Amino acid sequence: MLTATYTLVALSVEHASVRLSLLSFQKYVRSTLMHQNRITLSQLEYACENLNSLYQACHWRKTEMYLIPALREATERADQLLDELNRLNQSALLSIRMLQDKLGSLADVRDDQVNLICDSIETFCSSLLKRLEKEEQELFAIARNAIAGETWFSIANQLMMHDKHLEEMKRAGLAPGAAVEATPKPAGRSTVNTLRVVDDGQISIPGLQVLPIVSIDETGAHPAPTTVARSTRQLPAMK
Repeated sequence: MLTATYTLVALSVEHASVRLSLLSFQKYVRSTLMHQNRITLSQLEYACENLNSLYQACHWRKTEMYLIPALREATERADQLLDELNRLNQSALLSIRMLQDKLGSLADVRDDQVNLICDSIETFCSSLLKRLEKEEQELFAIARNAIAGETWFSIANQLMMHDKHLEEMKRAGLAPGAAVEATPKPAGRSTVNTLRVVDDGQISIPGLQVLPIVSIDETGAHPAPTTVARSTRQLPAMK
């Protein structure tokens, strides 16, 4: 089970990075937007950009790409939990789309609408944080017991290939705009994903860095985000 332990530790490290970014943006919203009587269009656009980047970073995690497909094939024990994780994901996606609708219809947001937008951002962050928590506390435990040893070896190999592809893309100057495509590949008793670089630019796996705590001046202006990974991929369609 050493391979399983190695794989789950690697996935936990990725979880920690995403969680820290979510908490950082949540702190930014609580310390700034929640204390304002109005939100400018530029602030709303900034929030939407960051939420989209965070959603993409969560959506393209290795847990989502490799572990969950393998677990679905290995056992039905996780089906109820996976359905719950999907509901949390849909809740976050709905929050982004609500804000995008506001972005397209308002020049600025005032009074009670500020509370509505802040509540939506809070729902987004809370939903994805809850999902990460459930994955680590419940999903990983089921996976450890349900996935066969040879499949763990295949998943671990896929994680290494994933990192190798990203490193090659960085050296070639392709990241973060270069595209990758996940395609299914049989591996023993499970199906895992392998990455193939493509040229259409439609799907990208963003690099993830910690979000800054951004201060907003009296005019409501703010600097452009500098440490948030920007994704070229559109939001996935809701199921």
